[in-house]
Amino acid sequence: EVQLVESGGGLVQAGGSLRLSCAASRFPFGRYAIGWFRQAPGNERETVSCISSRDGRLNYVDSVEGRFTINGDSAKNTVYLDMNNLKPEDTAVYYCAARRDFCSPDGSAYNYWGQGTQVTVSS
Repeated sequence: EVQLVESGGGLVQAGGSLRLSCAASRFPFGRYAIGWFRQAPGNERETVSCISSRDGRLNYVDSVEGRFTINGDSAKNTVYLDMNNLKPEDTAVYYCAARRDFCSPDGSAYNYWGQGTQVTVSS
């Protein structure tokens, strides 16, 4: 069974940084696109970023451009979301998800999901 496990969330002050990790197991990592999503209370899920061998790195949210970077380590089957200069509006549960081959901004196109990790940014 495919598994995705997120970690690295927590409480941080505005302007701080966090690194989220998404550890993937039991599937050919290089053949999948891994996306990061977030959902704040009362809001719809938002697609943040995605990485794949086919697409490279893609960002879907203008507000994180220049602050968030997605990276992959195939040797560790892990995708990271490095988040810098965090803002209170970045507060959300962050999820990673996987789908074959290509990135998609549509979360429903992803087949496998992690359990989520909470990121809270205080002002």
